[in-house]
Amino acid sequence: MKENLLNSDFIQEIIHITTHMSKNGWHEKNSGNLSYRLADDEVNYYNLGQLSTGRIKKIDVDLKALKGQYFVVTGSGKYFKNMFKKPCLNLGIIKILENNKYEIIWGLEDGTNPTSELYTHLLLHIERQKINSNNRVVMHSHPTYLLAMTFIHDLNEIGFTKTLWKTCTEAIVVFPDGVKVLPWMLCGTKEIGLKTAEAIKKSRAVVWANHGIFVTGNDIDEAYGLIETIEKSANIYMLIKDSKTINEISDENLKELANYFKVNVEEKYFIKGENNEK
Repeated sequence: MKENLLNSDFIQEIIHITTHMSKNGWHEKNSGNLSYRLADDEVNYYNLGQLSTGRIKKIDVDLKALKGQYFVVTGSGKYFKNMFKKPCLNLGIIKILENNKYEIIWGLEDGTNPTSELYTHLLLHIERQKINSNNRVVMHSHPTYLLAMTFIHDLNEIGFTKTLWKTCTEAIVVFPDGVKVLPWMLCGTKEIGLKTAEAIKKSRAVVWANHGIFVTGNDIDEAYGLIETIEKSANIYMLIKDSKTINEISDENLKELANYFKVNVEEKYFIKGENNEK
């Protein structure tokens, strides 16, 4: 069973993407985390319902909406760069039980718990399933230029989003729902989890100022691609912010892109006086 799971497409994909993200410089030390909700066919193929370790934990989240679901999660204190070496130590699979409990049914073999941000991950899975049942991935990362941008840019979500859209033509197509931005808050807490879950109802990307980003997606590629595009836009912004701009992507250009690619963009982004760019 262990060997079969290690060779599964989803475990191999997680190993690949976490290694790649580490090489990007987005995951210093043990930073960042990921969770992946397993599809029914994946659960059935690997007979996960037959696995039990007795390692049952309780968490202060109402888990009724997730009961019976299975998630691959990264471990607390684990390094993304080490995923490919010993995935059974760095990854785990949890099953959501009754009474706000979950069981670690596979992995995390050194007794490690799931990520310290599990509270936030589960809340985001609950909220995104209400909106799109195909959303199965939650990623938390520390992209360098995006993090830097939060130190010098107004954190108003409209202005922040438009700055990102206007530095890369494809940005509005990739994240037409914009980004939500939270001010600095203590990480790993119930408060930041609840705030992030509220924000994720409107956007698949939530920026934690001076910290990083949470994103959701239908699959690992989509979630990673969302971070990658936002980070590319932030990179360009940081490169040009002190230069005189003589060419730009205008509001009309943004509307043209949205119409051509048939993506929905809220009108609030184009109301005069609400741009708030810096």
